[in-house]
Amino acid sequence: MSDLEEEYQLDYFDENGFHRLTCESCGAHFWTRDETRSTCGEPPCDTYEFIDNPGFDEAYTLEEMREAFLSYFEERDHTRVDPYPVAANRWRDDVLLTQASIYDFQPLVTSGETPPPANPLCISQPCIRMQDIDNVGKTGRHTMAFEMMAHHAFNAREDVEDEYAYEGEVYWKDKTVQYCDELLEELGADLDEVTYIEDPWVGGGNAGPAFEVIYRGAELATLVFMSLEQDPDGEFEMKDGNSYSRMDTYVVDTGYGLERWTWMSQGTPTIYEAVYPEMIAFLKENAGVEHTDEEAAIVHDAARLSGNLDIDDVDDVEAARGDIADELGVDVDYLRELVEPLETIYAIADHCRTLAYMLGDGIVPSNVGTGYLTRMVLRRTKRLVDTIGLDAPLDELVDMQAERLSYENRDTIRDVVRTEVEKYRETLERGGRKVESLAEEYASRDEPIPTAELIELYDSHGIQPDMVEEIAADYGATVDVPDDFYALVADRHSGETAGEEEETEGVDTERITGLPATERLYYEDQSRMEFEAMVLEVFEREDGYDVVLDQSMFYPEGGGQPADHGTLSAEDVTCEVTDVQRVGDVILHRTDKDPGTGEFVRGQINATRRRQLMRHHTATHIVGHAARQVLGDHVRQAGAQKHTGSARLDIKHYQSITREQVREIEHVANEVVMDNTPVTQEWVDRNEAEADYGFDIYQGGIPTGEQIRLIHAARDTQACGGTHVSRTGDIGAIKLLGTERIQDGVIRLSYAAGDAAIDATQRTEDALYEAAGVLDVSPEEVPETAARFFDEWKERGKQIESLKEELAEVRASGGGAGEEIDLDGTTAVVQRLDADMDELRATANALVEEGKLAVIGSGADGAKFVVAVPDGVAVNAGEVVGELAGRVGGGGGGPPDFAQGGGPDADSLDDALADAPDILRQVQNA
Repeated sequence: MSDLEEEYQLDYFDENGFHRLTCESCGAHFWTRDETRSTCGEPPCDTYEFIDNPGFDEAYTLEEMREAFLSYFEERDHTRVDPYPVAANRWRDDVLLTQASIYDFQPLVTSGETPPPANPLCISQPCIRMQDIDNVGKTGRHTMAFEMMAHHAFNAREDVEDEYAYEGEVYWKDKTVQYCDELLEELGADLDEVTYIEDPWVGGGNAGPAFEVIYRGAELATLVFMSLEQDPDGEFEMKDGNSYSRMDTYVVDTGYGLERWTWMSQGTPTIYEAVYPEMIAFLKENAGVEHTDEEAAIVHDAARLSGNLDIDDVDDVEAARGDIADELGVDVDYLRELVEPLETIYAIADHCRTLAYMLGDGIVPSNVGTGYLTRMVLRRTKRLVDTIGLDAPLDELVDMQAERLSYENRDTIRDVVRTEVEKYRETLERGGRKVESLAEEYASRDEPIPTAELIELYDSHGIQPDMVEEIAADYGATVDVPDDFYALVADRHSGETAGEEEETEGVDTERITGLPATERLYYEDQSRMEFEAMVLEVFEREDGYDVVLDQSMFYPEGGGQPADHGTLSAEDVTCEVTDVQRVGDVILHRTDKDPGTGEFVRGQINATRRRQLMRHHTATHIVGHAARQVLGDHVRQAGAQKHTGSARLDIKHYQSITREQVREIEHVANEVVMDNTPVTQEWVDRNEAEADYGFDIYQGGIPTGEQIRLIHAARDTQACGGTHVSRTGDIGAIKLLGTERIQDGVIRLSYAAGDAAIDATQRTEDALYEAAGVLDVSPEEVPETAARFFDEWKERGKQIESLKEELAEVRASGGGAGEEIDLDGTTAVVQRLDADMDELRATANALVEEGKLAVIGSGADGAKFVVAVPDGVAVNAGEVVGELAGRVGGGGGGPPDFAQGGGPDADSLDDALADAPDILRQVQNA
């Protein structure tokens, strides 16, 4: 095995007077023009040297720095690319949030399967890194939301150019370092102070040499040269312990932190003053955070040293804070008192920008995936706002950042935040009782409430750890809160993805290898129902056969659309096709008979079934479009299923849908149907499709390949592999059948189209007319009459309950039959009363009100018992019921003052009641 040392020997370094040195503090190798330098420049080996000493000639805002970077690379033949959403699962199914600019081009571009939108390119990509959440505010440099400015070049080795979507070398390591060096020089940096630290990069099965670019203590950029892939026989052993070999493609993957560069240009005490100046000023004034000149100086110096406060690197944050206090010559408690309110304000500002990105890009809070992470940030921010005593509503604070980021859906963003805050309040009320129970349990054990319980409390009830601490203290319990608590919670959900690959059960995929791709005729003419083909292979199964043809009109199951049914007819046999599946590029037709390998067959599609599925598939696109028109652009598909009789579409939405909104969605959908516009398909370049229509085209899944199929239905465009009608009018009509909240943040819309819509409407009308006949009114009068009957029924129920109570009081006062027993001065009444449980309980309670002990039995439905004991009587009702119920083949129990139970043996009820006096005396004397 060899290492990557030679990969860092660049001609650019030799030609520009660089020296390779070793840091005397951490041992890292780095390149610098200053041969007298002894440390690498990165904290904790060095401190921030740019605070009050800006590293560039001019101070830049975020907007100015972003434009300076992009313009610099545009002038050097890079194409500026618009940023992608922060929800990476909009275009890939293996991650949730965008954490780096290279995420935009994984996995299809970096693997060489599809070309990039431009090559080379530059971008400033908004990112969210949940693992940094606990660092925000404390270190002075971490932001959970940030923009990664970047330039990328995608290269392929010359001997494999024909195998990939791009060819040749655009540029590689020397040019990448040169670009960085010259950009720094153009902005006025002192190049003698810049260091390039060798730090090999590993991630996601790939690796490569990389440089961390450090200037005056701040890491401004990382230059990654992605050129290796994991290989057990590879020649390079990386820091993760795995072996790697060279890739056929190699990618320049750079990351320039926009916030860091802006901070460097201003030299403010922390990054937050440079990134959020207006919001921090507002928050400090609103929270009443003020410092004297002396206090401000201490806070300022602490910020300069706070680079050592990194939860990833420091085992004990409080200990590190103590080191800073010692260096400043102040008490650590005094330092904490000064900086913690500021840390909270910094975190609020950053979290609000994170929420603006998430909600602005249409993420709907929920209990899974990106929705969970959004809810987690929102609830943490709300807790911070309450902790510091801000009187500004959270939706206004998030809106401040949404306005700055120029989102157009600000009304929806505010509405989502308000809705979530109310849900959080209700959750806290329910979860508080759980915390009290846990606190009592662990206090009795003299143990702290463990981290696992804290995470579960947060995950299930939204209870923040500091709130657990407050409640636990009242019960004498303690809490262990790790410094990286929120990162641990985020990790619990960061592995979730939007969907899972469908599996084809019972198919031996190895046997299909080597067969040619089945030509898919259903894309050429979706209305055609007959075709001819040759049988290439027949695989026998336990329950039939899998037939492979050279071409097929049969649509295989996929995208929520069931498979076509029909027949395959050869000269001597006709096979029923009952299922169709696609494995790779081969289509398998499930049949009941063997048509014979090499035979020519005529395929006949079940036209009625196909047309109804086509109507429902096109209706799915239209209903989704209508839902977005009515509810907002945040509405996205979470799942769909089409059948012949109905269909369903699951959409992401943060509230229940009202009946008025259902009517409006149905109205908009049917307007599209009545417009009778063409439904067209086209195969287009993926980059072209994304540029023209955005990532909302991936409503029903993310297809692979350089070319994707788009379906245009009126104003809706989606990437889709299903079959569709030719014009929207062919649908006939769309009838929404109902809505259902299937999980938090996901609403299911059920609907029917075409003949199924008529059938559904007729079923509803039949039910209405049947109800009208029962009520003896016209259909129009059914709602009013039903409401009146329901009110009368409720009133009768109340009267019945009242009469039961009165009857029970009469029985208790001597009006009912029953055996009375004296138990040391207390009268016990043993009585059989064949009534329902409500009447038994009412009678027992009435007897207790008279100061009597009650044993009531019923044989109305099996054998049932109720035992009620007045205060001060030494009889345990639960034990009595247990004994009685055992005699009728059952069980029961309850607290000492009231219990109930029973069993199936009603014939033994009287014998059990006859034993009741003895049971009472035994329990009393026990």
